[in-house]
Amino acid sequence: MRIGILGTGAMATTLGGAWVRAGHDVLVGGRDRTAAAATAARIGAVGHGTPADGAAYGDLVLIAVPADAAPGLAKEFGGTLAGRTVIDCTNPVVPTDDGLMLTTGGTTSIARRMAEAAPGAHVVKAFNLCHESIWTLPRPMFEGAPLAVPFCGDDPGSLDLLAGLVTSMGCTPMPCGGLSRAAYLEATAVFAIGVWWSGAETRFAFPTPAEAPRTP
Repeated sequence: MRIGILGTGAMATTLGGAWVRAGHDVLVGGRDRTAAAATAARIGAVGHGTPADGAAYGDLVLIAVPADAAPGLAKEFGGTLAGRTVIDCTNPVVPTDDGLMLTTGGTTSIARRMAEAAPGAHVVKAFNLCHESIWTLPRPMFEGAPLAVPFCGDDPGSLDLLAGLVTSMGCTPMPCGGLSRAAYLEATAVFAIGVWWSGAETRFAFPTPAEAPRTP
């Protein structure tokens, strides 16, 4: 696949690197051309350029910028993104006295705001639940099973494309429904990050029912 990336930060670098390792052609677009060039060189991308270049490149476009800036970027390049699959990996997180909270209030999602800002684009929420370090692993495996990647969106073709991308990374696609469910993925990320920051493990809170003994 050909994948354009808008952004040069940690998620752009680690996801871009994972996609290059999986055999995809990646182009990094950033407002800071020096940073874009450095990121492209670090991950072995086919090239770099401006955000407009990234938006115009390939089958998929990743928007990897701070969450509150993502809808504005989608609007800015909405015409170019029309018809393309646009991946939103952001988490709208803000620290408060009560812990981490959603900047969206939980009533909508950044993915939904991006879709509204660029109505011709096919926005998919994905890759927002794991710390960026996970994407540096060649084939993420945990407890003997490939990492599952939850995602949601409304366009069937884009969901198939995303599933293929996830599979190429050695991970398991986990479709979670339409884009209306993106708010749940963002809320799950806020919960998980808060638990990790406290030094605990989220997996201990979600045992599979199959592990429980059956009632006679």
